[in-house]
Amino acid sequence: MGDNSFKTFEDLQCWQACREVRLFIIDIVKSYPKEEKFSIVDNMKRAARSTTQNIAEGFGRFHYRENMQFCRISRGSLFELIDDLITSKDEGFISHENYQHGRDKISNALALLNGYISYLNRCIANNK
Repeated sequence: MGDNSFKTFEDLQCWQACREVRLFIIDIVKSYPKEEKFSIVDNMKRAARSTTQNIAEGFGRFHYRENMQFCRISRGSLFELIDDLITSKDEGFISHENYQHGRDKISNALALLNGYISYLNRCIANNK
């Protein structure tokens, strides 16, 4: 990546925050109805995993622009999870408290991820 301040993607606060989102999602879907296993549960698990996986993959590309593109995919997955949480609340799978807790975790992850994307943008601008 060209910047030695991050030795691994695990050092990134945005990855850590997305990991918290992933762990939260994996925990709450355990209580969803069995008939949702291959629909919203599967979708939420894949989206939650995508948030951390794309940050990790982008980090491993060692190129600012590619890294940023993978971070944008991760950001899209976070927004997908917001919609899944709204659907889950609307369909009675989760309480309002769990919905709000999930939204808070996602908002934190989005803020950190947007900050990292801005950082990558500055790196691109400084290397021209």
